[in-house]
Amino acid sequence: MRPNREPDTEPAGAPAGAPPPRPLFDAHLHIVDPRFPLIANDGYLPPAFTVEQYRERVAGLSVRGGAVVSGSFQGFDQEYLRDALAALGPGFVGVTQVPAEVTDEEITGLDAAGVRAVRFNVRRGGSAALDHLDRLARRVHDVAGWHTELYIDARDLPDLAATVAALPAVSVDHLGLHRDGLPHLLALVERGVKVKATGFGRIDLDPAAAMAAVLKADPTALMAGTDLPSTRARRPFEDDDLALVARAVGEDHLDAVLWDNAAAFYRLPGAGAVKP
Repeated sequence: MRPNREPDTEPAGAPAGAPPPRPLFDAHLHIVDPRFPLIANDGYLPPAFTVEQYRERVAGLSVRGGAVVSGSFQGFDQEYLRDALAALGPGFVGVTQVPAEVTDEEITGLDAAGVRAVRFNVRRGGSAALDHLDRLARRVHDVAGWHTELYIDARDLPDLAATVAALPAVSVDHLGLHRDGLPHLLALVERGVKVKATGFGRIDLDPAAAMAAVLKADPTALMAGTDLPSTRARRPFEDDDLALVARAVGEDHLDAVLWDNAAAFYRLPGAGAVKP
């Protein structure tokens, strides 16, 4: 179910009488709270980006929900994620990293807290190893209906294509990162894989062309988000990135890309189930 647009949430600088921005499910965001453990990744520790800072940054963007994604620097810590989801409230879900030996009870407990996916961070580490991809992805789906998210350079997808295509539900972060991997990504989109139109400040491809190609392969596959706070990206998210999404996908697909596709994939109440 798409949330109602709110008539009193025009962004600063909007022309008088301009329609409010369309509701956005922010399909990829990070919360970095120094009250909880952080692990240096290749010597990198991110600056704080708390729930309060996130809310301040997206004020005026009509964010009505989103997916809080665990980063490499958070490892298997779940307490920061539980805290963030409780603070953000309804409409927000979690994407976490879990060890291969995670128990069914731990999975169901995280699901009750709002977690909806497991992440394999192929690019940066901090998650379970790819050796466990098939077994762990299937188990979290069987236990709690979770899908699997891959942070991966799409140039590396051919080695995993058969495994990924056979999994129950998968998404790939940041348009697959590189132009040379786009054909491999599109081949998987045609087999049901979803794609996040996020992280434009960290990719090496034309995002508009990539989004158009994904939509052509599967109109239900594309989900937009901010990638805030854009840790280690060449440039952080800019509000104009969402304007680029709007231009690239067009009026016919805009509501689906900003809200409907992600709401269904993350199984928000009233959004319907993920298609097999």
